[in-house]
Amino acid sequence: MQLNTYIDFFNDYFKSELLRNQLNHSLGIFKKCDRIFFIGNGGSNSICSHMMEDFMKIGKKRTFAFSDPALITCFSNDYGYDNAMKEWLKVMWSENDLLVAISSSGNSANINNAVDYVKTRNGNVITLSGFEKGNKLSQKGDENFYLPIADYGIVECYHQTILHVILDSMVLNEK
Repeated sequence: MQLNTYIDFFNDYFKSELLRNQLNHSLGIFKKCDRIFFIGNGGSNSICSHMMEDFMKIGKKRTFAFSDPALITCFSNDYGYDNAMKEWLKVMWSENDLLVAISSSGNSANINNAVDYVKTRNGNVITLSGFEKGNKLSQKGDENFYLPIADYGIVECYHQTILHVILDSMVLNEK
């Protein structure tokens, strides 16, 4: 049963000391940043939109997501899909911002190009990826959450869970 796959992966991944250390390090990065930018494609973009709202409403951070259809088609038409997010960040990015890059495969050119741009600006980046070990995104961030499983459902659910744990911890530390 597929439920057992979710449970087994959850038990292994979420009980690891590595994850606890990553969460603590990421919490510090989130707390220090001025603004948070979320980028992803497809289901990952939906996670971005949701987390943009939660980090704004609950976390009281200024947040942005590359999720408006008119914006996506405008920048994709003018700069090509692989460069659309990077070009958006060229307009929006400031010192002390944080980029949260989500890609299940970790190999999306538009996500990786945006991360590469932010790194040239010495920006902070947190990546969330899965599938193949050593995917292009999995080592580019200041913190990299890599899920070693090739299952979209699990990867997407746990990317969102990781971000909720960070948000919840951020809010609890404020109280």
